[in-house]
Amino acid sequence: MIGSETIQIVGGVVILIAFAQLAVLLYGTWRGAALARVQQGLANDLLRRRVDAETLHREVERKKTTATWSGARKFRIRDKIQEGGDICSFYLVPHDGKALPPFLPGQYLTFNLRLPDREKPLVRCYSLSDSPLQTDYYRVSIKRQGPPPREPDAPPGLSSNYFHHDLQAGDIVDVKAPSGVFFLDLAKHRPIVLIGGGVGLTPMISMLNAICESGSQREVWFFYGVRNGDEHIMREHLEAIESEYENVHIRVCYSDPKEDEVEGKGFQHSCRVSVDLFKKTLPSNNYEFYICGPPPMMTSLTTDLGEWGVPESDINFEAFGPASVKKKTPSEDAAVAAPTGQVVTFARSNKKVTWDGSHGSILELAEANGVDLDFGCRAGSCGTCITAVKTGDVSYVEEPGSLPEQGSCLACISVPKTDLALDA
Repeated sequence: MIGSETIQIVGGVVILIAFAQLAVLLYGTWRGAALARVQQGLANDLLRRRVDAETLHREVERKKTTATWSGARKFRIRDKIQEGGDICSFYLVPHDGKALPPFLPGQYLTFNLRLPDREKPLVRCYSLSDSPLQTDYYRVSIKRQGPPPREPDAPPGLSSNYFHHDLQAGDIVDVKAPSGVFFLDLAKHRPIVLIGGGVGLTPMISMLNAICESGSQREVWFFYGVRNGDEHIMREHLEAIESEYENVHIRVCYSDPKEDEVEGKGFQHSCRVSVDLFKKTLPSNNYEFYICGPPPMMTSLTTDLGEWGVPESDINFEAFGPASVKKKTPSEDAAVAAPTGQVVTFARSNKKVTWDGSHGSILELAEANGVDLDFGCRAGSCGTCITAVKTGDVSYVEEPGSLPEQGSCLACISVPKTDLALDA
């Protein structure tokens, strides 16, 4: 027979178990509510950031419309800063003192340069190298180009040397409004990889600064490739960004470090920027890639990214000089498939050339045959290469920024559709 004392003990245990279960239930309920509050807070924060980004995007678009200009506008060089590595930054402010329209990070300015020994202005395009949220100035960072390595007796780059040696703070330059189709959409939130080779760093810095200053929390990997520390510019700025922003990861690559340069001190990798490095560093290939650098780098990266399974729509690039890397478009495929053999006549140069399809554009055909055509962006945006068509017709291999008037063509992105006579 069970005694009363035993019954009391069992009853006490049952009550303790009931209280324990109640406590667990209450704790679970409290923890669930707390977790829900945290999740709701994160969701609200994410929504707020997305609203802020969209608001910023709309404001940029509004200001672009209200403050932009047509033709050339005079700018004063406020500051000229040597960055190292034969690169110099020029800070430009409007000579008329009026407001600056914002631009999209990655876009460029087109300059009409009046060199002393040239009858016509020299037109060149340079990427903007700071955030569009900096509304007091535009900045371009320009590398002085010497003679080609294999042609030491050839003349150095006309425009870059003019900027470096002739232009000083206080001088006036003629500038067209920001343009270009290579840019980062700040309203998006997808993770990105920014890749800059040499002076190709400049549009990437614009994108990176814009992301940081906008408060975006999107994941960013920034790969910067140079030969060694002599070419490594904006080092302190990049290091400060990585230390301040948890969502930004910066990886600097030296392809040919000097003897006293040690991996891990000032740079992270003793190699070229490559897809093999991405495979070792990135958690996946599920990123949008933005690339700017010399043609060999562009060709290898775009090809290897495609082989890694990155969709072509996620590979964005800005090529230096001749656009040696291009995404195919339906019109380009049609142009490649079209019959060759059209005769292109450069009337003023008194030259006739047969189109065999080996050149990417009429501009490249002209250059290969000693015909001097002005050019700037090589992307159909700046309008510098507009050439009068005397007879015949052309096709465009890329979408022009705006179509030229009837009877003219953009030589940098067009190919002959029929026999062609040009006023060149």
